[in-house]
Amino acid sequence: MASNFEDRLAALGVTLPEAAAPAANYVPFVQVGDLVHVSGQLPMADGEMVKGKLGDDLEAEAGAAAAKLCAINLLAQVRAACDGDLDRLVRVVKLVGFVNSTLDFGDQPKVINGASDFMVEALGDAGRHARSAVSAAALPFGVAVEIEGIFQIRP
Repeated sequence: MASNFEDRLAALGVTLPEAAAPAANYVPFVQVGDLVHVSGQLPMADGEMVKGKLGDDLEAEAGAAAAKLCAINLLAQVRAACDGDLDRLVRVVKLVGFVNSTLDFGDQPKVINGASDFMVEALGDAGRHARSAVSAAALPFGVAVEIEGIFQIRP
């Protein structure tokens, strides 16, 4: 059954992928009460990861596009946590974004805006959230961005 949120995603030309399996010894999400804590998602589409370092070989705009991919993958995990019914999503509570960047790169917020803007565009007010955007010296597999999130769902 297509959800209202999935209809909004389709109108944006976005189809959620299957939720990615963990790459190490962790689970993709943990539900505690009505909160789903989703493990960090990487910027992957069609089996390809967006790699690079912001301030070196990537500009903020490319980082923002990578952050949007992370957001899409976060929603895929939320859909899996909701047994395929994305309409159980109440709201995005918080995103924490890690940006693979040089020491002098200071546009982490612009990069993570790629995820934040997408969440609001796709989910409306339910996509508004608290957020952190921090720099990292390196990220797994050399990816440009990794984002984790907390989401409120209904039973």
